[in-house]
Parts: sequence; structure tokens; C-alpha cells
Amino acid sequence: MDSPAIRDRTVLVTGGAGFIGSHLVDALHPHNEVRVLDTFTTGDRDYLPEDVTVIDGDVRDPIAVQEAARGVDIIFHHAALVSVSQSVDAPRQSNETNLEASLLLLEQARQEDARVVVASSAAVYGHPDELPISETARTNPTSPYGVQKLALDQYTRLYEELYGLETVALRYFNVYGPRQQGPYSGVISTFLEQARAGEPITIEGDGQQSRDFVHVSDVIRANLRAATTDAVGEAYNVGTGQRTTIEELAETIRDATGSSSPIVHRKPRAGDIRHSGADTSKATRELGFETRISLESGIRSLVREGTATLPDEDTGPVQERQESGSYS
Repeated sequence: MDSPAIRDRTVLVTGGAGFIGSHLVDALHPHNEVRVLDTFTTGDRDYLPEDVTVIDGDVRDPIAVQEAARGVDIIFHHAALVSVSQSVDAPRQSNETNLEASLLLLEQARQEDARVVVASSAAVYGHPDELPISETARTNPTSPYGVQKLALDQYTRLYEELYGLETVALRYFNVYGPRQQGPYSGVISTFLEQARAGEPITIEGDGQQSRDFVHVSDVIRANLRAATTDAVGEAYNVGTGQRTTIEELAETIRDATGSSSPIVHRKPRAGDIRHSGADTSKATRELGFETRISLESGIRSLVREGTATLPDEDTGPVQERQESGSYS
């Protein structure tokens, strides 16, 4: 299914110079007035087209938020502190960015009567009771980061119920793709770096943990559908519906790079979630969202093109963030 066109709108992307946000800006800017609110702590100005309006500011700053959101039609909220370990070490600081600032943005959206699409997370589920995980599954986060995302997820939907604000929460599973780098890049980026360097590909634990890896281009497609759907006030899983073990992932990356790196195992992390995978039937049914990039295709593209471009769409069935090496 093609993504719906968003044209002639004024759009704000918080965290728009970051990994996911910058790809969203790329999708929106040719046909819309796009604004980006970012501190550039982890984001990169070079990812942004020249003709977008940039507000160099913090989402915790009411003045910056007011300036960025004035007169907008749609807000895509991706500004966040995504380090699970940092949320454990400094929960109040993490809460200020991930929850308090998000409430500030929701309040500003009320003033502008702007639709809000927020980046939630599979971290809201914690250790799942059953697989695949549906949106009605028990939520039991295992970190302050997960608690903050759950609270934001609930606030976002409550704002539609209480105030009639059009909102959608998207619960991302393990997102990967071009521009995912830095200290909180995902496990795929980490494994690719190790394989390219001929270093051991290091797995924490036995490698039988499984995750649902979804390409960033499919995540962008979900955002565009959330921005136009009539099914507001809801949360939707964004994943492929397929699980891959970390051992299989390491082998796929080693094969794709032609590397001779050995796969080695280290002590497992305490509290690591064993399995995670999305039930995507609600997003398919209500948003018309389906993924197009298989894991193998996405990895081949990263190996072939580096970290700058998106792969050609794989229109066949899918066959197969967060800190360095993290599987969460």
C-alpha cells in the first residue's frame, strides 16, 4: 500500500535532525512547510534539507516549543532521551525530557489544534506474557525509560478523549537503518561495525533472544499513515510481525559483509527481555500499514550503500535504539 500524501501543511518534527526524525523530514519537506526543533546534541544538521526551518532549541523550553509549534497543522514528536541505562542512572533528568517536555508539547498542540503523532516504544510492554505482542497486552516496563514512554503513550491517547485533540501513539519495536549511529545506536549498527572491522561480533547471552527489527523507511510510512488516519486516540505497534534471533542476525550480517569475524558470546545482561515481537494486525487493519523492507534486504542495503541512503523497496513478503549493543 502506498503512503498517503501530505501536502501543503505546516509540520513540526521534534528531534528532526536525529535518526528517525531526519528521514521523516526528508519525506515531508518537498511538499510541506517543515520545521525542526532540535538541540543537535545527537542530531546532525547535515541530515536536514536547506529549505526547512530550524529552531535550535530544547523541547523542555516553553518559549522554543511555542515558537516551533505556532500555526502548525501536524506535530511529529521524536525528541527523546533514548538511553535506557541513562534513564536508570538519572531518572529525573530522563523524565524531564521524555515526559514533562512531552506534556508541554501536547498542551501547545491544544492551543494550535494540531494533530500529534508521538514515538512510543515496545519498552512499554516489558517482559511479554505471550507472543506476538498485541496493543492490549499487559504493560509492565522494566526501566524508567519504559515507564516514561508508557505515561506519554497514555497521555497522548487521553488528550484525544478529554480534549478532542487528534493524537496517535506509535509503539516502535527495534528500528534500524541509515543514519543510526553514535553511542545509542542499535545492535545492527554495532554488529556491522564489528564485521566490517574484522572484529569479533559480540553477543550478550546465548544469542537465542529474539527481536522484531523494522526498517526506518517502514517506520516513516507508519508515521505518514498516522498523520492522516481517522482512527485517532489509539496506539499502534510498528514492527514487521516477524522475530529474528540475535544469533541469526549476527550470521546474516557476517554473510552480507563477507566478513570472517567470529561470533562470540559474553555474559548475558541482567534483566534482558528474552523475546519481543509485534502483533501488527491492528496497524494493518486501522492504518492500512504494512512493512515493505525485509531484514535481509535492509541489511544488504546498509552494507552496499553505507549509512546514507534508504534501500529500494522490497515489495515481497517480509521474511524476517537504544544503546550500543542493546536488544531492547
